[in-house]
Amino acid sequence: MKKNFLCIALSAISAIVQAQETPQNPKTGSDAGSSEMSFGVKGGYSLSGMKFFDNKLDSKSYFYAGIVAEQPVSSKVSIQAEALYTQLGGKQDFPVVDFTDSGVIEQGNIQFDYQLTQIQIPVSVKYYFIPQLSASAGMNFGFNISEKVKTEQMVNGATSRNYENIRSLNLFPFLGAEYKINDHFFADARYHFNFIEVNKKDGLPTKIGFLQAGVGYRFK
Repeated sequence: MKKNFLCIALSAISAIVQAQETPQNPKTGSDAGSSEMSFGVKGGYSLSGMKFFDNKLDSKSYFYAGIVAEQPVSSKVSIQAEALYTQLGGKQDFPVVDFTDSGVIEQGNIQFDYQLTQIQIPVSVKYYFIPQLSASAGMNFGFNISEKVKTEQMVNGATSRNYENIRSLNLFPFLGAEYKINDHFFADARYHFNFIEVNKKDGLPTKIGFLQAGVGYRFK
């Protein structure tokens, strides 16, 4: 199943690249270039927050990087699709205790690091208030490459194990904004809401919301 999802993600990347390479019909006058697809790369900082039921875990920071393509549909509106690599999750501390004849002795804490490594395909509609500033709304399709729980100390003979009962495909609705610094460079930020659980039906109710903020470069 995961291989199928990864193939879908790679196919989406290929489609974006092929669309960029497709020659555009020549335009003249004030509409010249208004319908041309732009293509670029982007990367930045990701901060995710994870919840079990209503219990919030410590946040997890990571990076994201990938490609982006944008197709204008009018002077104010465009469609944007991306393919990104990143990791989501959270961290949780549990006390380590030792039972002795004199009572319970605390031995410190052990941290569990929940890691969902993903290929994400965000698709959004953008509205330009002015040529340099736009707002966006869309859905991020997160395909899990791996789901792990890691610890620095040995737990049941291992420091890493599979994180069970997590969906292979996660959905994250988001809102964002972008500012074009010049014809090539831009900065953007978006927040993904934790409206949809990432666990399977028989799993522990788990939700993840996350912020992404970074910069990018468009080739044209």
